[in-house]
Amino acid sequence: MKVYLIRHGETQGNREKRYAGVTDESLTREGAELLKGIVAPLAEKLYVSPLKRTRETAEIIYPGREYEICDDLRECNFGEFENLNHEELKDRPEYKKFIETGGRSPFPGGEDLETFQKRCCDAFEKIVRNEREDIAFVIHGGTIMAILDKYAVPHKDYYNWMAKNGRGFEGEVEINENMIIKNVREI
Repeated sequence: MKVYLIRHGETQGNREKRYAGVTDESLTREGAELLKGIVAPLAEKLYVSPLKRTRETAEIIYPGREYEICDDLRECNFGEFENLNHEELKDRPEYKKFIETGGRSPFPGGEDLETFQKRCCDAFEKIVRNEREDIAFVIHGGTIMAILDKYAVPHKDYYNWMAKNGRGFEGEVEINENMIIKNVREI
């Protein structure tokens, strides 16, 4: 079975390099236009997060296709950093700590990386174990990183799986007592 992990198109928050997790914003006009040129990978099933940016992306690249919303595939809750960018946060002690830990410390008032990754991976695994056909996921950059950090073989660290807006990865799922995604490549 193949899986396609596609990041949503550009939002204003992406453009301004903001921590946009639970902020429910639409695509920019330019972001939506860029998606129209994408040839979406063929997949029998389509899953998206509940946020506007993923639903809008799915509706553009998979026009007329039905999709299933999975709440646990949403982006990380960045807590007090939500909808702020580096420039706005750089002098805050809690942000300095976050940077010093390589982005591994919890977001104040939000999710920690371990909880976020577990939520995303549990949802992904439940979906994949119940399907037998190729699946496309239109989700978030952090969600893609969480999934591939856990399942991709060979392994790469979480931050090495960053996908550009409207882009992503494909891979082949192998299911036995464990699950892996092999032959991962950018799309």
